[in-house]
Amino acid sequence: MLLELANIFGRILTIFPLLLAMTLFMGKRSIGEVPIFDFLIFVTLASVTGADLADPSVSHIHTAFAIVVIGFFQKAIAKLSIKKRKFGKFITFEPTVVIRDGQLLVHNLQSIQYSIDNIFQLLRQKDVFDINEVKIGVIEANGELSVQKKPESSSPSIEDLGIKKKSSGISYPIIIEGNFQEEILTELGVTKESIRLRLHNEGIARTESIFLCTINNEGELHLSYTNKDDKYQRIQH
Repeated sequence: MLLELANIFGRILTIFPLLLAMTLFMGKRSIGEVPIFDFLIFVTLASVTGADLADPSVSHIHTAFAIVVIGFFQKAIAKLSIKKRKFGKFITFEPTVVIRDGQLLVHNLQSIQYSIDNIFQLLRQKDVFDINEVKIGVIEANGELSVQKKPESSSPSIEDLGIKKKSSGISYPIIIEGNFQEEILTELGVTKESIRLRLHNEGIARTESIFLCTINNEGELHLSYTNKDDKYQRIQH
């Protein structure tokens, strides 16, 4: 028993430096972005290393050989992806536009299985608290959200100094997939009846057709529809 534990300890001391060396060899790209192919490489490396550490019957030299081969394989694929753009796109995810002119693109969200909460979280991480400020929002191949703000919502440049910008503040989701968010309505002091009346005045009789409705600090409503062919609307007090 003690001999087996000593064997595992020795494997840890020898296999991790090799694993670290091969990870550094594969480069910063494999750590910083983690596209799908590199993710699979790391899962495989973890499986190979775990089997070697947990099972003393596994040949140590075979594990070391496998790690070296996997590292060189990843390096070769990375170089090929740079030289052959079509091949690079084939082994990873395509960027997906999920927001255009402040409106969520429902079909695109569903195709990549992102929820509204996912998008709002990613927006907050970009210091964007009002979806209406976004001109284009793109989910990149690594799962991160890239945001281009509308000109009036972007940080002013030196040339813009002295120009007063209007900010609509934070927007709050009050209807998600046709359902009123009663906790948010209560916190804002807004009733469902008042929202229904405003929607009715704009010719919207059924909230089921609304994918997302937000309200900002100035009382402006912003609508995204479940049907991508529905008309985009913006309602003001």
